[in-house]
Amino acid sequence: MTRDSAIPPEPHRETVHFGRMPITFTVEYRARKHLGITVHPDARVMVAAPVGTEMEEIRRRVLKRAPWILKQVDAFRRFRPMPTARQYLNGETHRYLGRQYRLRISEGVPPSVKLRGRYLDVTVAELGDRDSVRKLVDGWYRDHARVTFGRRMERCFEAMKPLGISPPGMIVRRIRARWGSCSRTGNVLLNVDLVKAPLECIDYVIFHELCHLVVPEHSPAFFRLLSRFVPDWQRRKDRLEMCGF
Repeated sequence: MTRDSAIPPEPHRETVHFGRMPITFTVEYRARKHLGITVHPDARVMVAAPVGTEMEEIRRRVLKRAPWILKQVDAFRRFRPMPTARQYLNGETHRYLGRQYRLRISEGVPPSVKLRGRYLDVTVAELGDRDSVRKLVDGWYRDHARVTFGRRMERCFEAMKPLGISPPGMIVRRIRARWGSCSRTGNVLLNVDLVKAPLECIDYVIFHELCHLVVPEHSPAFFRLLSRFVPDWQRRKDRLEMCGF
C-alpha cells in the first residue's frame, strides 16, 4: 500500500528481527516504481523505496529478503581486509602481487625502494629510522598500485565494453573495511593494499566493481553478470580472503 506525499520523508533507520537476528537498514524515498534493497561492502543495508510506500510494506519486504541480506552481510564482513601490524625491520615479510618479499634495509642516499630478486631493498639516510622506512614502502606500494590497477582496469573494461558502459574513473588509496567500491558517479575506488594480492584476485575485484556500473545492487542479476566475466569468482574471492594483509 502507498500514500501520497508531496515531500519525500528524510532517510531514516529502521530495525526488524528475523528470528533472533536484527537487521538494521536505512530507508530512502525516491521517485521510482519499485522497491530495491542493497547491501553495501561496509555491511550497510539500504532500502530505496518509492515515495509514499508504507513502512509496514517496507518491513515486510526486508523480512522476505532477510536470508539473502544476512548472507550478503556475512560475506562482506569476511571480505574485509585483515590489517597486519608491521614493524618495518630487516627480514620482515611483505607481499606484492601474491608473492612474498623480505625487507633488506641499508643506509645511504638517496632514499629509495627497489625490488631485487626476493627482496624489497630499502635505502634510508639513517638505519633504525623505521618511520622513514614505512613512508618509503607505503609510497612504493601506492606508485605500483596505480600502475598495476590502471593496466588491469583497461583489460577488464575492454572485456565489458560491449555492454555499453562508460570508462570509469579510478581512485587508489588505502581504505578500511573493503577492497573496492563503485560510486554512483561511475568512479571505481580500489584499496592500495589490493596490489599485494595475486593478479587474478585484483581482476576479480575490478570486475566486481565494473559490474556495479550495470547492476548497482548485489542481486541475483549482479552475480549472474559477474559469473559471465569471472566464472570462478567465488574461488578468487576465497583466495583473497585468505591473504590477511
